[in-house]
Amino acid sequence: MAEKKTASFWGNVPILKTVYKVPGGLMVVPLVLGCLVNTVAPSSLMIGSFTTFLFKQGAMPLIAVLLFCSGSQITVRTAGVALWKGVVLNASKVFLGVALALIVGKVLGQHATWLGLTPLALISAMSNSNGGLYAALASRYGDDSDVGAVAIISSNDGPFFEMAFMAGTGLATIPWLTLLGVVVPIIIGMILGNLDDDIRKFLKPGVMLSIPFFAFPLGAGLSFKQLVAAGLPGIFLGLLTVGITGVGSYFVFKALVPKKYRKNAAVGAGVGTTAGNAAATPAAFAAADPSFAPYAPIATAQVGASIVVTAILTPLLVDFLYKLELKKAGITEKDQGSAIGNIGSEL
Repeated sequence: MAEKKTASFWGNVPILKTVYKVPGGLMVVPLVLGCLVNTVAPSSLMIGSFTTFLFKQGAMPLIAVLLFCSGSQITVRTAGVALWKGVVLNASKVFLGVALALIVGKVLGQHATWLGLTPLALISAMSNSNGGLYAALASRYGDDSDVGAVAIISSNDGPFFEMAFMAGTGLATIPWLTLLGVVVPIIIGMILGNLDDDIRKFLKPGVMLSIPFFAFPLGAGLSFKQLVAAGLPGIFLGLLTVGITGVGSYFVFKALVPKKYRKNAAVGAGVGTTAGNAAATPAAFAAADPSFAPYAPIATAQVGASIVVTAILTPLLVDFLYKLELKKAGITEKDQGSAIGNIGSEL
C-alpha cells in the first residue's frame, strides 16, 4: 500500500529545492541570512541559551562535526591523496596570496597604496583561507580526500606565512597545537570509519547535514557594514582574492592532481576565500613592526570586507567551475545527480 502524503497547513513549500537552485545554496543562503540578521538585528542572536549557541556561536563545534564525519569517509588508501591535495592547495593559496603584495611592495614601496590597497591589506586577505568554508565546498563538490585536505590547508591560518614572506622576521611561529586540533577529529573519524563500515555509513549523512547549520553562525559573525566601512577598495580586495587565489588554485589543482584522484577540479577554487581570523593579521604585523601601525586600521576594515565578499563569491565560483567540468565531461544538468559519483573517471 502506497504511503499517503500529508500536506501542511501552508501546503508543500519547496524551500530546499529553491535553496539548491542557488549556486552553492546550501552554504551561501544560510551564510547570507546570518550576515543579514547580524547586520540588521545583531542582538536578536544574543538572547542566550540554545538560540545563541546554535545561531551565533555554533559554527566551530558544527565544523568539528563535519570534519569528524568526513574523516570517517577517508579510507587508508585515500589518506595519501588527501595529504597531497592539501599540500598542493596550501602552497597554491599561500604563494598566489603573497605574490601581488610582494610585487606592489617591491615596485611601489612597503607602505605604498595600489588602488587604495597597501601590501599589508593585500597579503593579510589573500593568503589566509577559510578552512570551514573549504571543507563545506569540498564535501559538496569534491570527495572525502578533498575534505581531508583541510588538515594541511589549515596551516595557512595566522600570520606566519605572511611574515615569513613579507618581513622575514621569524617573530611568528606556526600554531602547532591549533593545527593538531584540526587534525584530531579527522583522524579519530578516519580510524572509526576504517574499523567499522557501519560507523562509516552511519556518519556519512552528517557531512551534508552539518553544512547549513554552521553556515548561518559563520554569516552571523560577519556584517554588511564591513563592506561600507572598507569602501570600494575593500570590495576590490575580495574580488582579487577570489580571482587570483580561487581561479589560480583551480588551475594548479587541475595540473598537479591526477585525474584518477579527483572527483572534480572545481574544488581547488574552494581556497579562494579570506579566513575570519585574517582580520587580526594587520594588528599582528603592527605589533611585530611598528612602522605598520598607521596602516593597520584601514587594512583591518578592508580585510573584513574581503571576508564577506569571498564568503559569498567563492561558493558561486566553485559551483560555476563544477558545472563547467560536468559539461566538458558530457554530463547534462539532468544527469548530474546520477553522474556525480562517477565524475572522477569522466574528467
